[in-house]
Amino acid sequence: MITGVVITLNESKNIKDCIESLQQVCSEIIIVDSESTDGTVKIAESLGAKVIHQPYLGDGIQKNVGLDYASNDWILSLDADERLTQEAIIAIQALNLETTKHDAFALRRRNYIGSRWIKQCGWYPDFCIRLYNKNKTRFAAVKQHAAVQASNPDRLDADIIHYSFEDIGQLFAKPGRNFSGRAAKIMYEKGKRANSLSPFIHGINAFIRKYFFQKGFLGGVDGMTVALSSGLNSYLKYAKLLEFQRDPKVLEKADFKKVW
Repeated sequence: MITGVVITLNESKNIKDCIESLQQVCSEIIIVDSESTDGTVKIAESLGAKVIHQPYLGDGIQKNVGLDYASNDWILSLDADERLTQEAIIAIQALNLETTKHDAFALRRRNYIGSRWIKQCGWYPDFCIRLYNKNKTRFAAVKQHAAVQASNPDRLDADIIHYSFEDIGQLFAKPGRNFSGRAAKIMYEKGKRANSLSPFIHGINAFIRKYFFQKGFLGGVDGMTVALSSGLNSYLKYAKLLEFQRDPKVLEKADFKKVW
């Protein structure tokens, strides 16, 4: 028996398909919602999911909240914009979770922009541990980019689908709106500091890694776009960190208690 756990914030466009995907292999669904103002909660409850209301604590911490409410030992964690493929459903159903020696299982993740599957830039196969035994492991208690800290995981020969961005505009909007600012706050709180060259150096390095070393050049315009976005995100992250250091007025206004 498996419990599906999803964290949400205003995911009314995605939550129905996500829950219906999880219901193919899960006996219960738990939604940990961080104060959605759209129809997310209503939709989730109408589909039989149990909704836990929890102001956002950060990525890994938030994803672990649902474990206390799960009646099953095995947890399947998806983001609201992720779906199981039919192959993933079959692979999970074939597992004997009562006797397995593994504490977790990873699946390949197909990342999309719109309806376009991005196979370069490190976006595929992008193995992610999503099925795990809560008594043996869980997500790292970090505020951003959390991963399950399994000691003996295995890989399933199957994919999950991730509708990462609706279009290119969203790809470029998110680094400025969410990702870079959140990362800069986390770095500042950890005592990390930047110098005047840091934004440029990290931005260029991120672009080169995506476009050349992770073969973004094979992806045509989409490969270039993802590489540029990665470079911009890294540039903004360190530029904002430097701004916290250099501008007392900006630092004073920054709400470090809120990372969402």
